[in-house]
Amino acid sequence: MRTEYSWLLYEAGFWLTRTLLTWGFHYRYEGSQNVPRSGPVLLLANHQSFLDPPIVGCAIRRHLCFLARKTLFRNRFFAGLIRRLNAVPVDQEGIAKEGLKTILEELKAGQAVLVFPEGNRTHTGEVQLLKPGILLLIKRIETPIVPIGIAGAFDALPRTRKWPKLSPFFLPTTGADLAVSIGKPIPAARYRDMPREQALAELREELQRAKERAEHLRRKKSNGSPSHREKHRK
Repeated sequence: MRTEYSWLLYEAGFWLTRTLLTWGFHYRYEGSQNVPRSGPVLLLANHQSFLDPPIVGCAIRRHLCFLARKTLFRNRFFAGLIRRLNAVPVDQEGIAKEGLKTILEELKAGQAVLVFPEGNRTHTGEVQLLKPGILLLIKRIETPIVPIGIAGAFDALPRTRKWPKLSPFFLPTTGADLAVSIGKPIPAARYRDMPREQALAELREELQRAKERAEHLRRKKSNGSPSHREKHRK
């Protein structure tokens, strides 16, 4: 159950994290208006780093539901904190049987749920093959699907690093700039009757295109380009 305290904690975390990302990583985003303001919505994003959930969350003013591995809930204090930030425990991949049930419950409750259909973080920075379980989910929902591309998180915090590489706003870029591009909603019915391999390939292409838009956004020079707040309103 989400309480007023949870709402306030999410808001505080949102503004603090967005400030840190902006000043620490040249953070930019676009397409926030593509996420419905209310009602259930499934957000699909490529998975580059542990930074991905806050990177996406700070591009969207709506409170999101995040899937988190069960192991993160072992510590009572930390579990209480992330639960108040709308995290729900699932199996490691998030789109196996137990994870699907949790996602469906959250969507039924009218939540905007963020899912990484690759199942785990990329080893190369590229969009990996999607887990077949994502189609089992899509075939059971009527909610819009919003593709989201993340760029720069692999450079900032890949699997091989314990701590992120910064790219401070007030200094020349280090190549670890972060950007998010949010695509237009897609009806779930589009994939319902497609052969599995075709549907997975098309979903992956949507994520790849979104990632390429994000890559273009993060590589723009600061001088003369729209601010991240102006960009997503257009």
